[in-house]
Amino acid sequence: MIERVRGQAGAAIFARVAGPEGEGRRDRIHGTPGPRRFAPGDPVWRVHGDASMFVGGIRALLLQSLHPLAMAGVDQHSGFRGDPWGRLQRTSGFIAMTTFGTIEHADRTIAAVRGIHERVTGTAPDGRPYAASDPHLLRWVHVAEIDSFLRAHDRYGSMPLTPAERDRYVAQAAVTARLLGATDVPEDVEQLRETLRAYRPELESTPAARAAARFMLIHPPVPWTVRAPYGMLAAAAVGLLPRFARRPLGLPWLPVTEATAVRAGGVAVTRAIGWAMAPPARSTT
Repeated sequence: MIERVRGQAGAAIFARVAGPEGEGRRDRIHGTPGPRRFAPGDPVWRVHGDASMFVGGIRALLLQSLHPLAMAGVDQHSGFRGDPWGRLQRTSGFIAMTTFGTIEHADRTIAAVRGIHERVTGTAPDGRPYAASDPHLLRWVHVAEIDSFLRAHDRYGSMPLTPAERDRYVAQAAVTARLLGATDVPEDVEQLRETLRAYRPELESTPAARAAARFMLIHPPVPWTVRAPYGMLAAAAVGLLPRFARRPLGLPWLPVTEATAVRAGGVAVTRAIGWAMAPPARSTT
């Protein structure tokens, strides 16, 4: 009975994140023979395969929204409001393919995304032009993601990384960022911190960023049956945001609550997701 319930919960979570083609994509990613850039024991496998990615993904979207040019591209070209789960499924598929897939499949996926980026151009509300293929914007999106994934794994991951493994994770994640067209990508944790610090003068509050935060945190497109666990994931994500990112998005700074109730809720829900999505135990009889 427990295994059946876990299987049903895991299937529901996987279907929501991976989409209707998720099963076939997972089989193709993990079942296709061929050389891969990364191995199962690598830090990038451990981080990107952990349930803490649910927290890290929300934090990354909130942090990324603070760059007005990156947010303009999302707001004007992405269907994240009309089809937020579709966008999540495409993003999770990209991360899975470039992390766990063969080099051939990963490179094909990267080339497809680069082609999309070439067509995403426009003008931000402040009059500045932007292009999704801009190496500077690509680097911002990358460092916001990797910092978020790493911090979420540090706090909620099932197998925390050592300092050397954290540096190696940043270096491994940089491979895909460079192939996407980003330049001057950080290779270790200290460089990651410095790169994020260098972007701070470019970050600001915009109506689009605040609207995106409200959409993700207050009016999320999730069924009422999963509102409570999603709320815990969202609270955990906000709890990992740096203080400088809170005010521009209209988010509170509650250090005591975040260190106690929010952290406990984040641990509970990520462990539950990890339990639900784990392969069922095989009978030995």
